[in-house]
Amino acid sequence: MKTRCVFSTPDLTTARALMSAARQAGIPDDDISLIAREDIELQQIRDHLMTGRTDFYPAAARGAVCGGGTGVLLGLVAIAVPPLGVTLAGAAAIALAGAAVGCWTGALVGTDVPDVVHRKFKREIDEGRILVVIDASRDSLSAACPALLATGARHLPLHAHPEVPQLAGAT
Repeated sequence: MKTRCVFSTPDLTTARALMSAARQAGIPDDDISLIAREDIELQQIRDHLMTGRTDFYPAAARGAVCGGGTGVLLGLVAIAVPPLGVTLAGAAAIALAGAAVGCWTGALVGTDVPDVVHRKFKREIDEGRILVVIDASRDSLSAACPALLATGARHLPLHAHPEVPQLAGAT
C-alpha cells in the first residue's frame, strides 16, 4: 500500500534535487509529482510531472459508487413491487443508470473542487514554493527520508491520522 508524502521546496532546483534523491532511493518517476503556482508551472515545469489540480477522478469514483448503490436499492425496491413488473435485468439496468448518473454528477462537482494537497497547502503554493508529492510504500519512504530531507526540503504532514507514518527526522 502506498502512502502519500508532501515536501515543500523553495525553488525548482531544490525540487529537482529532491526528485533525484527519491529516484536514487528506488522510487519510480510515476510515483513523484509536483505542485506549484500557475505562473511557475507554465514557465518551468514539464507537464508530465504536474499533478492534477482538481478532485475530478476521486469525485467521479465516489459518485459512481454512491449512484450505483442507490441504483441497486431502487432496483431491489422495484423488484419487490410486483405491479411495476421489473425483472432482475431491469434492476441491474437501474443500478447501472444510477452509477452512470452518480459518476457524471461527481465528476462535474469534482472539476470545481481542488484536490486535497492543493486545499491543505494552498498557502505554501501561493507563496511560490514547489511541492513534491511522493506516493510510495512506508518502507521506501522511511529508507529515502534522510536523503530527501538532506536536499533542504521540508516535510509537510498531509494526514493527521495516527496510521499514516510521520517520517523520522521530518519537521
